[in-house]
Amino acid sequence: MSKWDKDYIKLCKIILSEGKKVENRTGINTIKIPSYHLHFDLQDEFPCLTTKQLYFRQAILEMLWIYQAKSNDVRWLQERNVHIWDEWEINEDGKWIATQNVLEDGKLVKKEVVKDFGKDMAHTIGTAYGFIVNKFNFTDKIINTIKNNPTDRRLVISLWQDDYLATAVLPSCVWSTEWDVTDGKINMWVHQRSCDVPLGLPFNVTQYAVLLSLVAQVCGLKPGTIDYSIKDAHIYVNQVDGIKEQIERFESNGDLPAPELWLNPEINDFYKFDNSKDLKDIKIKNYKHMGPIRFPIAQ
Repeated sequence: MSKWDKDYIKLCKIILSEGKKVENRTGINTIKIPSYHLHFDLQDEFPCLTTKQLYFRQAILEMLWIYQAKSNDVRWLQERNVHIWDEWEINEDGKWIATQNVLEDGKLVKKEVVKDFGKDMAHTIGTAYGFIVNKFNFTDKIINTIKNNPTDRRLVISLWQDDYLATAVLPSCVWSTEWDVTDGKINMWVHQRSCDVPLGLPFNVTQYAVLLSLVAQVCGLKPGTIDYSIKDAHIYVNQVDGIKEQIERFESNGDLPAPELWLNPEINDFYKFDNSKDLKDIKIKNYKHMGPIRFPIAQ
């Protein structure tokens, strides 16, 4: 069994046994713990869950949408048959509508929320994720600094920019990364302010492992470690049955090995990695899994 599966199931068990049930803006309660930390060494294992099927093509393309295309336009994903941001897409008229809990007189009240972002933001998720990466040219700054000044201690990407929070449909959940080069390897620290453990975390861990590996290759270095810091690790109450199924799979179905990440060795420019729906230059090989588990999305 992959180390990532063992660590993931351990986290899920802790949330179910020790977590507190709380209300939140979505109207669907969560079971949460306040914080958690994960550690990965990409020289030992590429993290991709085997106890459920991870749709890694969608996960990798979402990461490329943010850091390579530097886009907030949901249509870029839809053209590649990736629909994970459809629920947060701003309508043609510039409005986004959802049923959520809203704080009124100190209490959360469920009601229809209508936010007007303006027609110029139609089909986007507002000023979040790729918008911020593009605005501050983060990808180029990190790669150029790693290549030219690898001992720099200011290798930070922050997607949490106060000036743009109000005009984002959903402010970035994975909001920052810190990078360093040690002994010929690039290491990363990832910070996540809010973590949907059944749906988001498996995607995010694999995404950032791929991102680290891509940057390492184009900088002539090896991928090293990822420390993954989580605030508010939670499971929505309507996801509990699915997580219990995943735990049962882990305990009864034997070991499956971690897969392998393959990158086209001829690519030495981050922007040259293929981002079509075929992902020709990025492959997850020898991926064995125990099948999909459907988890509902909380908006």
